[in-house]
Amino acid sequence: MKAKHGFTLVEILIVVVILGILAAIVIPQFTEASTEAKQSSLQSSLQTIRSQIELYKIQHNDALPTAGGLAFDVAMTGYTVAAGTLAASQTPGQFGVFGPYMQTVPTNPFNNTNVVTEAAADAAGAAGNTTSGWNFNTSTGKFQADDGGTDSANVAHSAY
Repeated sequence: MKAKHGFTLVEILIVVVILGILAAIVIPQFTEASTEAKQSSLQSSLQTIRSQIELYKIQHNDALPTAGGLAFDVAMTGYTVAAGTLAASQTPGQFGVFGPYMQTVPTNPFNNTNVVTEAAADAAGAAGNTTSGWNFNTSTGKFQADDGGTDSANVAHSAY
């Protein structure tokens, strides 16, 4: 008598159902890991920027990066003097010349932009603001992430 080769329809259906259940369990884990990685990157960027703002304030007589009339990104990535204006000479280590504090403003991982919006009030999460990655409060020095109010976790992002 000849032996049967192959699988029955029931056996194949059972395997497909088991694979579907495993996929339903594993796929959400990858989605969560991606969001957690973005949040971790955001927290790291915010810590770095905020510490560099504090260093700027120490070296510029407690003045914020925008107090000298420069844009936030220019003040943080350029050479400045104690008055907060651009230094005439960009010689690193020269007496009275400070910075740069960052090479570039990091990209916000939630909206992939590194544009800093400057305002005298907190503006993070303003609905429809999709061109800004960060918000800098020019009166308090508060630096926040901004996702433009495009998702339900906006409050969590800007609170870091």
